[in-house]
Amino acid sequence: MKLTFRWYGDDDPVTLNQIRQIPTMTGIVSAVYDVPAGEVWSRESIAAIKSKAAAEALEFEVVESVPVHEEIKLGAPGAARLIDNYCENVRRLGEAGVKVICYNFMPVFDWLRTELKRVNADGSDSLAYDFDAMASINPLVQGLSLPGWDECYTKEQLKDLLGQYESVGEEQLWKNLQTFLEAVIPVAEASGVNMAIHPDDPPWSVFGLPRIITNETNLARFLKLVDSPANGLTFCTGSLGAAQDNNLPAMIRKFAGRIHFAHLRNILWTDGHSFEETAHPSSCGSLDMFEIVKALVEGGFEGYVRPDHGRMIWGETGRFGYGLYDRALGATYLAGLFEACERFLK
Repeated sequence: MKLTFRWYGDDDPVTLNQIRQIPTMTGIVSAVYDVPAGEVWSRESIAAIKSKAAAEALEFEVVESVPVHEEIKLGAPGAARLIDNYCENVRRLGEAGVKVICYNFMPVFDWLRTELKRVNADGSDSLAYDFDAMASINPLVQGLSLPGWDECYTKEQLKDLLGQYESVGEEQLWKNLQTFLEAVIPVAEASGVNMAIHPDDPPWSVFGLPRIITNETNLARFLKLVDSPANGLTFCTGSLGAAQDNNLPAMIRKFAGRIHFAHLRNILWTDGHSFEETAHPSSCGSLDMFEIVKALVEGGFEGYVRPDHGRMIWGETGRFGYGLYDRALGATYLAGLFEACERFLK
């Protein structure tokens, strides 16, 4: 496997030089952040990321993400043009040496949490999700500023967008996803790129919107929509692990060969559908990280891994969930798990 680290560009408080200093780190996961969803990325912008990474002896082989425009998810009249643009981005990224593109198909909202700074017993703070608190939120009334909340929408725009989704249930969303894949996957194959869909986070409906990349049954259905090695998964333990009936090691074994990217982190279940994010080791949360890594190694996984959301520790401030220190600790822990499993299981 190749160990990677998320980097949000020049405005990221975590620098490329700091990332380089994490043991066994091979590359960054990044994107072009100044182009609206649905538009084509310039070759110059892509090359600039690659050049900056290379200057610190880091690879740029994973993009997270090329956003899927809402009109594509809705199957709206403008979807065809936007899918063409998406395909052009895949081509340009392939030309630049990118091997994996992580993306999601979550309507309107990306990953959502109800707390950004839940204070832990050890003095650190982390992201948390309270199911009842989320259920009490009306996004059309309350001012929200949460991870996953696209603040570019005005209340009127959001009202209109949510209204459009009233006629898009799960089955229609599946059809729109298939239309997208049937256009994009052949381009990915020709470009030497593996597409890796990210699970919905959390893996259940939020604000009445359909979410379909949620469990073993749906992942299997997804992979059959276009049955190609280039149509694969980002296996995110924090997202899929939020649903307590998802057996993560079993899912990894079932989908071996179609997992191109892994987001590995731990969470602690606090109640039914509520959870908080913790340090990466198994003993810190509800997920058995050893069994997860063991399943990946036994399945012949040779893709990309990154430590996912981390706590804020040692007084660090910055982008919530994406500080340096705890994610660096997580990276070294994961590297140790992989080394042990690869030595003794292969």
